[in-house]
Amino acid sequence: MEYELYIDVFFLENFMMDHILLLLVRRILKSPATLGNIALGALAGSVLMCVVTVLPLPCPIIKFFLFHGVVSVIMLRAGLRIPWGRKMVYALCLLYAAGFLAGGIMGYLSQYGDWMEAGSLFFALAAGSYYLASGVLWLLSAALGHGKYRCRAEIFWKERKVALTALIDTGNSLTDPFTGEPVSILERTAADELFCGQMPEQMRYIPYRSVGRKEGVLPAVRLEKLCIYERGPRWIEAPLVGISEDAVSSDGTYRMLIHPDL
Repeated sequence: MEYELYIDVFFLENFMMDHILLLLVRRILKSPATLGNIALGALAGSVLMCVVTVLPLPCPIIKFFLFHGVVSVIMLRAGLRIPWGRKMVYALCLLYAAGFLAGGIMGYLSQYGDWMEAGSLFFALAAGSYYLASGVLWLLSAALGHGKYRCRAEIFWKERKVALTALIDTGNSLTDPFTGEPVSILERTAADELFCGQMPEQMRYIPYRSVGRKEGVLPAVRLEKLCIYERGPRWIEAPLVGISEDAVSSDGTYRMLIHPDL
């Protein structure tokens, strides 16, 4: 049996689906990856998928390994900058879970007609599956989040910007005792990246209490701006941020604790 493959259509369909899957994984991981990075990862995945498909490889196991191992890893590295190790394994599991969810939605909708054969309608269905899958993931995160969830954030200081993953924690009640302002917490490595290793002169010290330590003081600075991407960008002018010498996340998945009042 012979099949006729239109490589341009195959490339476009794979590019669209890879783009959607990377968007879904970015949403789950709250990755700071930009849309340009997502497009680059989808382009890499689609090109490699076409190359592996047309290669005359003798063993189907090799193609299976390339499809589900090499291509997927390169997509995640190029699109989301996922590091090697446990986080890459976790991201791969999320990628296939997102593919299962989006594919299931598309398969369910396509049973009502043969209109999926039209290219433009296929793309409309793919976009619709993304929004439906995003809604399902949002409901799951709302049900299981228990007041803590990650988001993308950007911090600004003197025309410099650092993009990072942050955690919004409703249990955080740290405030300035004199002004009552909410105080977010930024780990020192991210602060050094923003301030180029030289902390601003205008600093204050915020007293705090934490588990395992009765009390202490936290150096705090006032940033120019903070942008929180949580169902759309939210801008906060001149937020007060405490600088922690220790990492705020044990596994490095986020670098900032955002006060819930923000």
